[in-house]
Amino acid sequence: MTASPENVASKDELASFVRSLHRDHVDGGEAWENADLARFLEALAAWVDDADGWYRNTGHELPADGDWRFFARALQAATMYE
Repeated sequence: MTASPENVASKDELASFVRSLHRDHVDGGEAWENADLARFLEALAAWVDDADGWYRNTGHELPADGDWRFFARALQAATMYE
C-alpha cells in the first residue's frame, strides 16, 4: 500500500512517497488505471488541470505559494537522472 500524500511535509518525505509509489507499481502496477508511463503522465497533467476542483471538493486549500518549479524540475530530471 502506498503511503499517504497527507504525510508529506518535506523533501525527504516526498522522496519516500515516490519510492512507495514505485514499490506499489513493481508489486502490482497492472492494477493501476494508468500503469504505463504515457497514461500516467497524461493522467498527471489532467489531475493538475483539475486540481482546483479536487481541492475545493475535498475541503482542502490549493497551496497558493507551492514550489511548482521544484516538481516540474523533478519530473524533467527523472527523464535522464540515474
